[in-house]
Amino acid sequence: MLLHIPQVLTADQVRAIRADLDATDWVDGRQTVGPQGAGVKQNRQLAEGSPLAQHWGTVILQALAQQPLYFSAALPLRTVPPLFNRYEGGEHYGFHVDGSVRGLPGGGTLRTDLSCTLFLAEPDEYDGGELIVNDTYGQHEVKLPAGDLVLYPSSSLHCVSPVTRGARIASFFWLQSMVRDDGRRGMLFELDQTIQRLRGQLGDNPEVVALTSHYHNLLRQWAEL
Repeated sequence: MLLHIPQVLTADQVRAIRADLDATDWVDGRQTVGPQGAGVKQNRQLAEGSPLAQHWGTVILQALAQQPLYFSAALPLRTVPPLFNRYEGGEHYGFHVDGSVRGLPGGGTLRTDLSCTLFLAEPDEYDGGELIVNDTYGQHEVKLPAGDLVLYPSSSLHCVSPVTRGARIASFFWLQSMVRDDGRRGMLFELDQTIQRLRGQLGDNPEVVALTSHYHNLLRQWAEL
């Protein structure tokens, strides 16, 4: 499932992040990938654990906590602190699959079930830089307004096309879901969204309550905590 989540950040938040990012130093993006990824990756990133990344990463996670659509689709259990990257001057990231396990600050690991890209530059600020995701339904090109996020399975083959004008700036991170299987997560998401629409039309009538019961019993059966 590939999902567009609009307006995760406000325009004021985007401007504030960009002011900080445009004034900071960047490091070689290959520092955060393995040998295979390093062979196809050309970009720059904020150093992992930098105070700037920590501050704005916390802001992003707090904003996502206010997004019911994100929670419904992702069912997040653990999240890697957001990272930040920059592409310009032909930089790109060739087709790859994200690593299946990521370390967490302070120790521990998580399984990367879902990947997130939060766009921090407007589409007309740069040429190229599309996130291209291959899944069972074909190839999808994603280039969203600043402040919008795309959520997609980490198992997907994907790339970032070369940026030929301007700079593509984004935050990216991974999460482990309470429900490992993407198909089951998708069914729960569709069921939850249907329940929300029916509740808006009918209130909590017996049928809506019954569907809600089924949702939670399925989640209880499939969740890994």
